[in-house]
Amino acid sequence: MEKLLLVEDDPALQFTIQLALEEKGYAVEAASTTSEAIERLAENAYPIVITDIYIDERTGLDVLDAAKRKDPHCAVILMTGRGTVETVMAATRGGAFDYIAKPFDLDVMMDAVERAEAARAEQEGEAEEEDMPETEMIGVSPGMVEVYKVVSRVAPTDATVVLEGETGTGKDLVARMIHRFSGARASQPFVPVDCGAIAPTLLESELFGAMRGAFTGADRDRVGVFEAANRGTVFLDEIGDIELSFQLALLRFLENHEIRPVGASRAKKVDVRIVAATNRDLQHMVEDGKFREDLWHRLNVVRIVMPPLRERRGDVPLLARFFLNKFNRLYSREVKLTESGIKALQDYTWPGNVRQLQHLIERLSVLAERVDAAAVLQALTVMESRDKPVETLADAEEEQIRRVLSATGGNKSKAAQILGIERKTLYRKLDRMKL
Repeated sequence: MEKLLLVEDDPALQFTIQLALEEKGYAVEAASTTSEAIERLAENAYPIVITDIYIDERTGLDVLDAAKRKDPHCAVILMTGRGTVETVMAATRGGAFDYIAKPFDLDVMMDAVERAEAARAEQEGEAEEEDMPETEMIGVSPGMVEVYKVVSRVAPTDATVVLEGETGTGKDLVARMIHRFSGARASQPFVPVDCGAIAPTLLESELFGAMRGAFTGADRDRVGVFEAANRGTVFLDEIGDIELSFQLALLRFLENHEIRPVGASRAKKVDVRIVAATNRDLQHMVEDGKFREDLWHRLNVVRIVMPPLRERRGDVPLLARFFLNKFNRLYSREVKLTESGIKALQDYTWPGNVRQLQHLIERLSVLAERVDAAAVLQALTVMESRDKPVETLADAEEEQIRRVLSATGGNKSKAAQILGIERKTLYRKLDRMKL
């Protein structure tokens, strides 16, 4: 086949990728700068271009643009260690074939190249690049880059999306991001509905509306959520909490996009996109008979699973800095984040995920002078004790000591330093605790 173009400024990585490609039978030309790559693209069309994003004064997005201008069917594979939703969206709108987060296994790169080779004839033409708005979707981990990729592809369509993931992983932010990049719908309403917070008897009138006199207290016609969000997006959060008795009505709406307000004699058409979210396993609920299988299939057109924070620990420093800057501005503070603080944050399991991290950083931005390991551990102890009754001050002290010892791997000297007490004092307390 024709030669591939590889653009990478790291000589070792460039050599490794080039060697792996050549061993697979590909002919490769390599460039170390964006100017060199763009010059080559001005002279030659390449079927596949592999480029890093952050190279020099220009970026891989400029290489993408040059490659597409030379050959609209060129398959461009972008790679970066600093992926954000803005760059992924810009890459997708520019017609990139794939986007790979560093570090990656060579098998991942080879798979992308083989897919690009097979699908080259189907690549879309150049799309106009746009300035991406800022977002609180922070993360460069492979799991988050995969989320960005799916969002960038599904957002411009009308496809129904199901967001699955633990509480606090950012499902609501992804739903808003899908709406923001949905084309014409983006200028229309985005209406979130917490299905778990609405009484089952009121859910039908909340979503479909109600006519005056339809039930006690209905003293006027009421427009439902679906009608209010016409031509926009409705975000049905906690969809797994909808009772079986109402699931059939929701299924019928998804099939014909018609609503009949409670007490109305006629149905009316509405044009609404549905994004649903749940922290429950809907597939298991189907198997247990707690969720309709036909509704699950109707909802599950595109499924996005949000990774928990414990599986993307590399994103913790980015998130912590983002939230600390945000709350420093909000509360006119200048709290600093230290390396020991970052380490303590990364070592924690975060059962409450990103939302828990945000709340912790807000607390620290108000109460701490700097976010170091001691401040983090103390704040975590306070946060955890709110969910566990503490009978005495001694109980609270013991809980703090146990927490610090756990974080230091049992290193008593380091634990005493973090606790701000002498080592012999710590030993006395441990003896009293029978540890």
